Amino acid sequence: MNAEQAPPGALAEVVALQAAEWFFLLQTGEATEADRRRWIRWHGAHPSHALAWERAQRVGQAFAQLPPAVALPVLGRARRRTAVRALALLLVAAPSGWLAWRHTPARDWLAGHRTATGAGQALALADGTRLQLDTASAVDIEFDSAQRLIRLRSGAIHIQTAPDPQAPPRPLRVATAQGMLQALGTRFTVRQEAGHTRVAVFEGAVQARPAAAGAHALVLHAGQQARMTRAQAGPPQPVQPQMESWTRGVLHVRDMPLQEFVAELDRYRPGVLRCAPAVAGLRVSGVFQLRDTTAVIDSLPQFLPVAVAYRTRYWVVVTVP
Repeated sequence: MNAEQAPPGALAEVVALQAAEWFFLLQTGEATEADRRRWIRWHGAHPSHALAWERAQRVGQAFAQLPPAVALPVLGRARRRTAVRALALLLVAAPSGWLAWRHTPARDWLAGHRTATGAGQALALADGTRLQLDTASAVDIEFDSAQRLIRLRSGAIHIQTAPDPQAPPRPLRVATAQGMLQALGTRFTVRQEAGHTRVAVFEGAVQARPAAAGAHALVLHAGQQARMTRAQAGPPQPVQPQMESWTRGVLHVRDMPLQEFVAELDRYRPGVLRCAPAVAGLRVSGVFQLRDTTAVIDSLPQFLPVAVAYRTRYWVVVTVP
């Protein structure tokens, strides 16, 4: 499919990429008069070009609301190529893609480390601690003389702690919207969800202390997980396999409702992935590769009484046959 053969309302990727390149060039102030004339010709060459440009402007308006440190015009040349690709993806996924992006808190864009949807990142911290970011995650690392602090802004992280080389050793803590976690020589995951933090411990122990004054702290040991709100933590529950499987690039589920399974896959895909209510209660078990979520989705009718409907490449619904 070429630039002029995309379905009505959809954008071919090549057109989205062209629009993103034009948008960044014109935003920087580096465009010459010749560049502007070429842009005018490109804009008027096909209706899909005008549609792509309109979407780029909408996303640009959302960027304009961010602090200057992350506004589009100040992106350096080294980052611009990555930003062009990211913007193009939003244009293809519009309106769902850029609407989801628009509601991402500005603090996530300002975070020291961020991952895009479907991407991950492994970090070796200054003390030897190993940190792995899940899809669409954001953290700040704040080490000082008193503590080793990781602020989880969004998404999920996996932490393998290391002994602090400084004496006396500083505590390693993870701050979330609901409270503070302190590692007690451990390997664990932390996931920021709507209204609560979920922590799962695989080695050692973790103390969970809710943010509310007077709230009781809870110590979780290896093999335990719990939810923490601002008011309370717990009760402890057995760790589920999927709580750590994402670090190996797989989603390990056992008797999971299809609606929850689809929601998990949706975290690793740009665009929209939804499940029809009529099939939401079907159960799923297995180990699925996260590097190719499209293959996972397409395989569902092979072992479940469902159909997969692609409205666009980035808008998929699992529904009744």
